[in-house]
Amino acid sequence: MRGRNAERERIERLLAEARQGTSGVLLVHGEAGIGKTALLDHAATRADGGRVLRVEGIESEMELAFGGLHQLFLPVLHLVDTLPPPQAEAMRAVFGLSGDGVRDRFTVGLAVLTLLSEAAADGPLLCLVDDAQWLDQPSVDMLTFAARRLRAEGVVMLFAVRDGAPGAAVKGLPRLLVEGLDRAAATALVPDLPPYVADQVIEEARGNPLALIELSAALTPAQRAGQLGPSALPDAAAALPSRIQDGFQEQIRRLPAAAQVVLLVAAADDTGNLTTVLRAAAPLGAAVEDLEPSERAGFLLLSGAVVRFRHPLVRYAAYQGAPLAGRIAAHRALAEALGAAGQAHRRAWHLAAASTGPDEQVAEELERVAEWAGSRQGMASASAAYERAAGLTPDPLLRARRLVLAAQRAADAGQDERCGALADQVPLPLADPGVAASFARARAVVELGYRRPDTAARILLDSAEADGADRPDLMASLLTDAVHAAWSAGNAALIREIAAHAPDLPVLAVPARLFAGDLPGALDLPGARDALAALVVGARDTGAGVMDRLMTGIHCQLAGDHRAAREAAAGAVAHCREQGISGWLPTTLHLLARTELALGHLDEASAQAAEGLRLAEYYDLDHRAAHLRATLAMLAALRGEEAQGHALAGDALAYTRPRGVGRGTADALWALGLLELGLGRAEAALEHLESARAEGDHPLLALPLLADLVEAAGRAGRPERAAEPARLLREWAAALGQPALSASARRCQALTGSDDAAEEHFTAALALHEGGSDYERARTALLYGEWLRRLRRRLDAREQLRGALESFDRLGARPWAVRARAELAAAGGETGLTAREDGPISLLSPQEREVVRLAASGASNREIAAQLFLSPRTVGHHLYRAFPKLGVSSRTELATLLAS
Repeated sequence: MRGRNAERERIERLLAEARQGTSGVLLVHGEAGIGKTALLDHAATRADGGRVLRVEGIESEMELAFGGLHQLFLPVLHLVDTLPPPQAEAMRAVFGLSGDGVRDRFTVGLAVLTLLSEAAADGPLLCLVDDAQWLDQPSVDMLTFAARRLRAEGVVMLFAVRDGAPGAAVKGLPRLLVEGLDRAAATALVPDLPPYVADQVIEEARGNPLALIELSAALTPAQRAGQLGPSALPDAAAALPSRIQDGFQEQIRRLPAAAQVVLLVAAADDTGNLTTVLRAAAPLGAAVEDLEPSERAGFLLLSGAVVRFRHPLVRYAAYQGAPLAGRIAAHRALAEALGAAGQAHRRAWHLAAASTGPDEQVAEELERVAEWAGSRQGMASASAAYERAAGLTPDPLLRARRLVLAAQRAADAGQDERCGALADQVPLPLADPGVAASFARARAVVELGYRRPDTAARILLDSAEADGADRPDLMASLLTDAVHAAWSAGNAALIREIAAHAPDLPVLAVPARLFAGDLPGALDLPGARDALAALVVGARDTGAGVMDRLMTGIHCQLAGDHRAAREAAAGAVAHCREQGISGWLPTTLHLLARTELALGHLDEASAQAAEGLRLAEYYDLDHRAAHLRATLAMLAALRGEEAQGHALAGDALAYTRPRGVGRGTADALWALGLLELGLGRAEAALEHLESARAEGDHPLLALPLLADLVEAAGRAGRPERAAEPARLLREWAAALGQPALSASARRCQALTGSDDAAEEHFTAALALHEGGSDYERARTALLYGEWLRRLRRRLDAREQLRGALESFDRLGARPWAVRARAELAAAGGETGLTAREDGPISLLSPQEREVVRLAASGASNREIAAQLFLSPRTVGHHLYRAFPKLGVSSRTELATLLAS
């Protein structure tokens, strides 16, 4: 460990904190051979009696879903029985201990988190994940999912990743770059070489410890004695891993032939099982005694029934240095050995590796592997299996189908670039309408998720037109998906065009009628209401799919029926959780957050949107993350969190504007306008709100923000810019007949009409608010109170302003509370602070507040952990910190405190 003082200190600090109960995570990265594995080994020696779990990624095992997870947890597999039943069932499924499929990857992630916590119950736990770039992606996903949620379990997780290597992606963790050694440390690694030779080796190695050791080991006796010419070492322009590989291969070529054979079989193997290696090596003329030369040379480490390579580059050199015929023979022998052991999925991959041309039999076996991986939510592994199967498929039509399936699974795994690359390989045109429709969906997923939603809608619409005649059963789903994409674009004309293809289909009947014209009088509103009612009933059916539920919620929200929208959104979220449809969960959580926000449930909206954003970021769903950031910006605006609001809205706009994501752009601009309005900057608010309104090409799309626009125009002294929005809101509210919209319309009439009629409108608005959003009611009461105070009706004004202040304080809407307090003071009222503003709850961190809120509702630590994606131990840690701050000692007292 020469020259690694800073790296060692950082790792040892994490281990020391773990002994005090604090968890820590670090991603150690650098070029091949730089010393990452040595740092992990150092950490293992400093574990001081704590439990150590270790997994090493193997390139040939990358496509075996959850193989790395199984290897890591094998020593503590008995702890699976201590997990909550859903988590235990999920872990048994991914480990192949049950015949069940994996329906919900989030449950698997929670199970990993809980299992780590249980493994650390008796002392600190060190988890070492070496060569994570060669680990299967599902294992990496679950381990990083858990790593990002570790808090107070006493767990240290160290990941080592080789820079620049293709393979599994490890994201979102604190990083430690391991760089080359300085000259003094490098010289100390080659002490027996003459200065001239050492200088040459150090120059070639460029500070890489493995290169220093291996290049010096590869020198002949004459070279070590100083007879080193300019061409004795590899070309300096070669890539470093190639030079290291050359050094290894030179040493491997010195081994006896049988030893090279068994080393090749071990390199091609993906189990690390000594019995498997020897069984496969036997027909190739090698036996157990032929391991000895490799063991003496330090290439292999043998422990019981496990065979390990000292360094992954040794494995790579042993495999790549062998002739093609030898590699094929090794894979065939391993396939035979694994088939006898009943490991069909590994057998299929080895047969594929041994194939030199099309082979339908092997392709069929790989397709079964893909189906197996897909049933366990190993979508990246399933995609890889389908792709390899396609490469072995001689029939062009069957190859196209498998490529489309590979693209779909890549999209499910969040691998958008790979999905697009696979789609580009599909030979066109596609004769099978079903395959063509699946192909359109794969292309649309990429467009909607990362590019332009209107293009996604066009792709789906074109597919419906082209393939719907032959496959009418596909028409409904294609058009529904297309409407959803067009909705994201904020393109009412496109929505209208899509819906016109099947205006009697329940999920399309609502937009077909609501977007048929720009004026309420031109629409079939009774027909739209009937269609919406039928849609709501259909969404309650247990057989309803996620898209039907999602679009029902969107249509209800569009029509101003927020309670029905919330019901549909909650049903969509529950459906995604129950069925393991993880890719759609952030989308449904976004809708649920928007409905909670419309109902004035700000804390609930924050929780749903924050969870959705965590998941969207986790799966790299940039499009959905932008929508969720816009919603969180709205919540930040309501609470007066100026920096946070601008940051969230800015990030959202940076994504949505160049891609034509009209709804996301409108929401982010609305959030900025609301922030400025709350902070008293009416002119700036008006500019943002008018820009948000302009993002939609139909009045319905702007209805929710018109009340804010009218208020901003009035406060900015621009009544002429309030007149038309107030009129539109009044007309559409009357047509749609929803109390919330009608209340907003009457409030705007009070602001824009004569003083003679203002009080009638204000009181009507307050009546319509009953049973609706407390926030919107408080906004109306504030404006009413301000109007009363201007008329010097101070007693009446105090009543309205006091009610508004209490609601704003309770909701945490600080800028509005400040305004209400100032007005109340001007009216001569009492303006004492409330518990929400300076009470003990304000001492808690946002995560502590969420934990406390759920604990007060009666949820157990395990239930809270499952909902917030934390470990039960971290939940207990948050409660331990929160109780003294709140001055309570029990959960019962929590419930009383929050209810007061």
